[in-house]
Amino acid sequence: MPFREINSKMVEATVLPGQRLFSQRGAMLAYKGEVSFTPNIQGGQGGIMSMIGRRVANEATPLMSVEGNGTVMFGHGGHHVHVINLTGDTLYVEADRLLAFEGTLQQGTMFMGSQGGVMGMVRGQVTGQGLFTTTLKGHGSVAVMAHGGVFEIPITPQRPVHVDPQAYVAHHGDVRNKLSAALGWRDMVGRGSGEAFQLELSGNGTVYVQASEEKL
Repeated sequence: MPFREINSKMVEATVLPGQRLFSQRGAMLAYKGEVSFTPNIQGGQGGIMSMIGRRVANEATPLMSVEGNGTVMFGHGGHHVHVINLTGDTLYVEADRLLAFEGTLQQGTMFMGSQGGVMGMVRGQVTGQGLFTTTLKGHGSVAVMAHGGVFEIPITPQRPVHVDPQAYVAHHGDVRNKLSAALGWRDMVGRGSGEAFQLELSGNGTVYVQASEEKL
């Protein structure tokens, strides 16, 4: 695992020869050793089509590749940082939530309409999260950002999880998502205002939720 949490808002990554990390541009705080930083115009490991997909949805997050031999400290905007370790499965995460991730992970873009049907598209429009979501698949670590810290909630077939869409950060596992309107739910239970929506996640997996409804 290359990421070590220094505190709630900073992580340190070990960079070794022949290996590569990706991070948001401008996320490097300090480094030691012989490390190079290169703007990545290919959209990470997902290739040019992945980059185009995000640009169509105005979701392109500039990345830089990190290579060499040393250690790098990452943080961005004073946001809380949470490290997620993947063991062959796929992480679904909003592009602007990504702080850094290992180059061993395959990056892609998923159209939200393909997971949750029409409601997936509605989710993007009403929550401010785009129609496209970034996917990271394989074995490796990901550092994500959030407001107020992140907590993990297990999802099981017997216990689906309902999340305020503005508090959603990411999820992984064999999970289906569905956005539904619940008149009065947000005003009575959640902390938002306006028309009420809740994101229902069912199946087997984990959802990561931030302790705030504030956007990055």
